[in-house]
Amino acid sequence: MPDLKDPSLYVNREFSWLGFNRRVLEEAMDPSQPLLERVKFLSIVDSNLTEFFEVRVARLQEQMDAGVNPPTPDHLSAHDQWKGVHERAHALSADLYRCWNEQVRPALGSAGIRLLQMSDADDVQRAFCEHFFEREVGPVLTPFTLDPAHPLPHLLSQALCLAVLLEDEGTARSRRLGIVPVPRVLPRFVRLPGGKHEYVSLADLAGAFVGRLYFGRRIVAVAPFRVTRNANLEVDEEGADDLLRAIEDQLRHRRRRGDVVRIEVSSRSTDELRQALLDAFELDPLQLYVVDGPVNLSRMMQVYGDVSAPALKDPPLRPARVGLPRDPEPLFARLRQGDVLLHHPFESFSHVTDFVEAAAKDPQVLAIKQTLYRTSSDSPIVRALARAAEDGKQVVVVVELKARFDEAANIAWARRLEASGVHVVYGLVGLKTHAKLTLVVRREGDRIRRYAHLGTGNYNPSTARVYTDLGVLTARETLTADAARVFDLLTSLSRPARMDRMLVAPFDMLPRLVALIRREAEHARAGRPARIVAKMNALADEAVVEALYEASCAGVPVDLVVRGICVLRPGVPGVSENVRVTSVVGRFLEHSRVYSFENGGSPEVYLGSADWMPRNLRHRVEVLFPVEDAALRDRLRNEVLATYLADRVKARRILPDGSHERVVAGAGETAVSAQVALLDAAAKLASRTPEVEPEPAPVPDAATAPRRRRRARKSVEVPPAG
Repeated sequence: MPDLKDPSLYVNREFSWLGFNRRVLEEAMDPSQPLLERVKFLSIVDSNLTEFFEVRVARLQEQMDAGVNPPTPDHLSAHDQWKGVHERAHALSADLYRCWNEQVRPALGSAGIRLLQMSDADDVQRAFCEHFFEREVGPVLTPFTLDPAHPLPHLLSQALCLAVLLEDEGTARSRRLGIVPVPRVLPRFVRLPGGKHEYVSLADLAGAFVGRLYFGRRIVAVAPFRVTRNANLEVDEEGADDLLRAIEDQLRHRRRRGDVVRIEVSSRSTDELRQALLDAFELDPLQLYVVDGPVNLSRMMQVYGDVSAPALKDPPLRPARVGLPRDPEPLFARLRQGDVLLHHPFESFSHVTDFVEAAAKDPQVLAIKQTLYRTSSDSPIVRALARAAEDGKQVVVVVELKARFDEAANIAWARRLEASGVHVVYGLVGLKTHAKLTLVVRREGDRIRRYAHLGTGNYNPSTARVYTDLGVLTARETLTADAARVFDLLTSLSRPARMDRMLVAPFDMLPRLVALIRREAEHARAGRPARIVAKMNALADEAVVEALYEASCAGVPVDLVVRGICVLRPGVPGVSENVRVTSVVGRFLEHSRVYSFENGGSPEVYLGSADWMPRNLRHRVEVLFPVEDAALRDRLRNEVLATYLADRVKARRILPDGSHERVVAGAGETAVSAQVALLDAAAKLASRTPEVEPEPAPVPDAATAPRRRRRARKSVEVPPAG
């Protein structure tokens, strides 16, 4: 047996994530994509990179500053990771803007959508911009000049700013750096008059007239820039008397402070201006990113939403309804007949909303319990829970206050729910609650029956239209009893009870997962059917990777569909030659977690909230649950997983060195796109049922990575994702 702890067998986690973002960029580079969808993918890459720096690169910087090197499977130091990340991120950023300048922007121009520079504006357009500056922009700008009496102003993370190199009139000996923050209340692209889709960036417009803010100074150079700050929260939960208030205090601190980890500045800046910025923020040159285009490409989603051109976008999504009743009595009667599998966004998330709303209005329902990690800004589920509590039902909601970038929204929901009489709890100290569970307790004659929704994704109707997720509605006693035990654990702080069927992190999930993988190895050694097929967002836990390597060495075929991070190296002779890893990047963000084990011919399939990551398996409350209905289990294996493995359009094969290549159809193979095929399958399933309810097209900026755009909408809300 080879040494499975050999660091050469592991890809660095951060480098692997950057590889995923490059796969997203490839979608923007694909000329077969509708043009505005290419704009969307450029926006997603930029948004993803920003969050990566705010969280992961910021953490590396913290480790370097503290002089610590937490162990990693590949044995790289924090400094080596930090340096390697910047080198790869610089290359990715350059390719991002090359795609924008050489492919997407010219194609937009050909389609009549033009992003002009002020130097391209005609006299009428320039007069409009000047008037717009004087009326709308100039009055809300505050110019700063740095000198010993005027220190560097605090700039919000991701806020658009202008860097201005100034000198006094009549002398070139005294040059100073000026900084003009541009408030987020202003649109980042200004549509020019004339009835056409012609825009000028706010940064370019403001830069053209910024000299009016510095009377008596000569403008030597001006360029837009933005800083990226550390967005990690540090909360002492053990010492916090009021966790909600402690999170609020940290949010205020994060918005105002946080070390700068990156500066992006326009390529129109001069070397002197760039050096002035580095000096002002005391940064390493590696932390300066010179970009040839808008310094915040994610704001191009404003143009995506402004342009109504169906031919330039994906067809509107119309999730299928699969015939579930909405009224309480027939709905619960249907669930007593058997489990129901839902696959979003191919099938409507409204079935989940209907389940909660039916429970809220049903007089026979005594209690509703739910976990909320992320939800939408106007959540029908939260409204239903509040109504249920107001009507006298016992309603318990476990709100995760530390859902990154959604902390403020979750605090607001927590306060609203408490005001309605909901019992709101915040899970276990030191652990995020990431499980996706709803439990309904109902009186039926002389007995109490429980119903549950168990899922892989958040209770968020908006992201449910752009994330692929799976859920099961069930009245099965073995599963609902386990769900009740999970809620008892979260509310009572008691020791975790032994679950009948569920795997619960951080208590028994990791050892039981490893045991399931090793069981497949035992089957293979004994000549029994053995295979592992798993779909997840990320694979980074060293213990799981070692078990997969052992299974491969025992002859177990292992097929993994991993959207993002994968530290395992597939196809290494003598170690992982039986492991194949693919990644699917398409219109929808792949978010479902499905784990299938052949088990000697008696297959087992698990769904749930947990990726095979240290944070999921060791530091969060997560749930994986078995799919016990044989027909649903077969559907997951033969329809869902098999379709992803057959993808020859959007799939990339991960190579032993951690890079990737497109999977193309071979001789006699069909060029299958998994997401398109699953949309077709859902439509056929719905056509066999009495009820089909088309839903409206999603809002343009609720796209494949909602998390960052949630923040953008707060300033004017897509995943990646919890």
